[in-house]
Amino acid sequence: MTVYFIGAGPGDPELLTLKAQRLIAACPVCLYAGSLVPQEVVAGAPEGALVRDTAPMTLEQTHAEIVAAHARGQDVARVHSGDPSLYGAIAEQIRRLRADGIDYQIVPGVPAYAAAAAALGQELTIPEVAQSIVLTRVSMKSTSMPAGETLENFARTGATLAIHLGIRNLREIERVLTPHYGADCPVVVAYRVGWPDQMFLRGTLSDMRQKVRDEKITRTALILVGPALGEVQDFRDSALYDPARPHVLRPKAEA
Repeated sequence: MTVYFIGAGPGDPELLTLKAQRLIAACPVCLYAGSLVPQEVVAGAPEGALVRDTAPMTLEQTHAEIVAAHARGQDVARVHSGDPSLYGAIAEQIRRLRADGIDYQIVPGVPAYAAAAAALGQELTIPEVAQSIVLTRVSMKSTSMPAGETLENFARTGATLAIHLGIRNLREIERVLTPHYGADCPVVVAYRVGWPDQMFLRGTLSDMRQKVRDEKITRTALILVGPALGEVQDFRDSALYDPARPHVLRPKAEA
């Protein structure tokens, strides 16, 4: 018996990996986070499977379902949104599985920031503009951030920021980031990426708060901040394809 932590991607069932799709279709027990994973993602569960939305359940209740499946010798598809390695809350589940001697595997999924960039039709790492992406969040009512992992410290890098769980804290985000990025720095709020009602708001640090308020967005949104999100045209081509720069697969420079 194995518990499969499956990354379901941001919401679009077609962004499931083949492996994720195969396992959901094979496991007689499917536990999914219904607040973030649409039912269409788990619609491929086998006929007669136990399919439960864990959104209203506690950690111990969810684990009890897994223990019961283990006693029956049934594999479990534990379906999470995005990629389980990022804010997937799987570490505490894994701790309990190890304590009970239950095997598990992790199946990666498409993270929301990658799906958002694809929907926006742009790259987040542009030569000489931004070459790093910081995946972070703000504390709010969730677990506090470790010392040193502050928004201000990340802002000093000038990297592209992908801020999770921060849509209700835009005032503080604006206050902290503006001295480092400037009030006119491009911002994108990606709401329910991959769902039928997905929405993308483009603006700046100075006006995004009002735009979010106008649309009444209060949850399930990713905030992207950084100069790479703008209409950048004046940048050099990547050295990867530069004919004057040979590499192991193109050993000879071209004139």
